Amino acid sequence: MSHERRLLILAEGASGDPHAGKTARGVLRYRPKEVVAILDSARAGERHGEIPIVASVADALGLDPTAALVGVAPAGGRLPPAWRQLVVDCIAAGLDVESGLHEFITEDAEFATLAAERGVDLRDLRKAPPGLNVPTGANLEHDATVVLTVGSDCAIGKMTVSLELDAAARRAGIASEFVPTGQTGIAIAGWGISVDAVVADFIAGAAERLVVEGVERGGELLWVEGQGSLLHPSYSGVTLGLIHGSAPHLYVLCHKGGATHIDDNPRFPIPPLSKLVDLHERISLLARPAKVAAIALNTASLDDAAAAAAIAAAEADTGLVADDPVRNGPDRLFAAIHAATPLGPPPP
Repeated sequence: MSHERRLLILAEGASGDPHAGKTARGVLRYRPKEVVAILDSARAGERHGEIPIVASVADALGLDPTAALVGVAPAGGRLPPAWRQLVVDCIAAGLDVESGLHEFITEDAEFATLAAERGVDLRDLRKAPPGLNVPTGANLEHDATVVLTVGSDCAIGKMTVSLELDAAARRAGIASEFVPTGQTGIAIAGWGISVDAVVADFIAGAAERLVVEGVERGGELLWVEGQGSLLHPSYSGVTLGLIHGSAPHLYVLCHKGGATHIDDNPRFPIPPLSKLVDLHERISLLARPAKVAAIALNTASLDDAAAAAAIAAAEADTGLVADDPVRNGPDRLFAAIHAATPLGPPPP
């Protein structure tokens, strides 16, 4: 899009939901200056910080948005039926529309016809680019240091950890790049490939392409956004493809403090973090053995005392530095990771 990006985030009924509204919340946290309004009729009249929440597309037009972003991630990645009119209203108002759903708006005849009539762009953040294939070996031939976030479960903050550590690296004067691998990361960074929408055989090749692009963008330290979990019965495949395709030098193991089972399902217990450290190090690409450098905990559901106890327990179990980079800031984690890279300890 050639014009300045001024976003209306579509978050009807989900602006306060940390899971269903995670795309909206991610952009609001990391690109708030691009957002002019949030659409959620259930909270119309409220504000998210300085950003107004409106009831309709018409109510947002006075704030001069240039594009609308579908800010929800419903199960299955399908557009909720009640949302079709929202998208139509946006296109009719002359707004470009960005969507991270598995159901592609560019392939919807009604949307595409109206967009052509109104001269607006439709963008599917999850749509894989053409020409993907298996890795070529370029993932082993660059000079950057690659750090991949992995997790004990899905939706526990791997993207957030990557972004927080990227910000810490930039503050330290390092040529750092966040490498987006999911729709929310792409919405934030403006580039990337949503690897969960890639043909399984080509996930590793897509991850390699992303790493190469991160290097071409000037990154000497790359933070690859993790997806899924090796433990998850539904989404382990995308995790393994990312591991072998991005060929990381280091991992950051992410875990939700207090969690004991995958998706709270008693059939799938989460083993001790020390065992997860060993699992990821053993399953690394043979040509690029990688070590877990630190443990990133999501302690949002814990009070201060319980969060401190969870961090201390993770350190005792693994012998690695552990912290919550949102609650306590990323600097302690970043120092431990930086010291494990060829760059050596960070400056004081």
